[in-house]
Amino acid sequence: MREVIIIGSGPAGYTAAIYAARAQLKPLMIASSVEPGGELMKTTEVENFPGFPEGLMGPDLMANFQAQAERFGTEILFDDVVEVDLKGDIKKVKTGAGQEFEAKAVILATGAAYRELGLPKEKELSGHGVSWCATCDGFFFREKTIAVVGGGDSAMEEANFLTKFASKVYVIHRRDSLKASKIMQQRSFDNPKIEFIWNSAVAELKGDAKLTGVVLEDTNTGEKRDLELEGLFIAIGNDPRVWLVENQVELTAERFIKVEGRSSKTSLPGVFACGDVIDPTYRQAITAAGSGCVAALDAEHYLSSK
Repeated sequence: MREVIIIGSGPAGYTAAIYAARAQLKPLMIASSVEPGGELMKTTEVENFPGFPEGLMGPDLMANFQAQAERFGTEILFDDVVEVDLKGDIKKVKTGAGQEFEAKAVILATGAAYRELGLPKEKELSGHGVSWCATCDGFFFREKTIAVVGGGDSAMEEANFLTKFASKVYVIHRRDSLKASKIMQQRSFDNPKIEFIWNSAVAELKGDAKLTGVVLEDTNTGEKRDLELEGLFIAIGNDPRVWLVENQVELTAERFIKVEGRSSKTSLPGVFACGDVIDPTYRQAITAAGSGCVAALDAEHYLSSK
């Protein structure tokens, strides 16, 4: 019987592990066999995480998180959770390798995945001109010509933010009108650096070592044309990884795990959630780490009350 099991890694999961381990809870972290470390493992340079003035690579930052969690006694299992039963006082967790664990508390740090275009070269060019995070990577595109794909508020926010750095920002949208709120639309229309490309979809990514452009397809006529670019930001939404628990814990209207106020408490006693799986708004490493701290403290208080 474990005191606490942490499902998922990333800044939220590892921070929860650090705090739980220092509280002598001897946490077991099940960190994934495929993507341990979360979305930061796909990020090249991280310059905005406090304490690293020179910046560092995303995988290096996550290696530091892991080392710190292990230093305090976190047990890390690189496997995937395939089934959970969280409704009783004793939480049950089963892995892909067939191992079964029981715990008094569970922390969910399963994250969220940015939606991809589903094109060849998309993964290879990630971090080499293709990005899903303007606040993470915008700085690297000073005086460059770039594009944002999407038509919602997040796409407009990304486009406007990127005009601080880029010389030109195209917004590529597959329709002739935006889904974004009126105020975000007007802000984008008023920005002289932003140009809209309507009724268009990205059909192909060009470039090998780095992105050099895209092929656009007219969604009405099917006609194709080239567009030279040095950066492409994909802002078509993200999907919280909730399939494990969607029938057990309460979700928000956006299908993120619902928590009480600023806490990590879910609708089930003894089950806590943190990181991008609860956050449709900020999605930053530092905010995820902060919520991981909250989850560990909430779990510690819950276990003490028992």
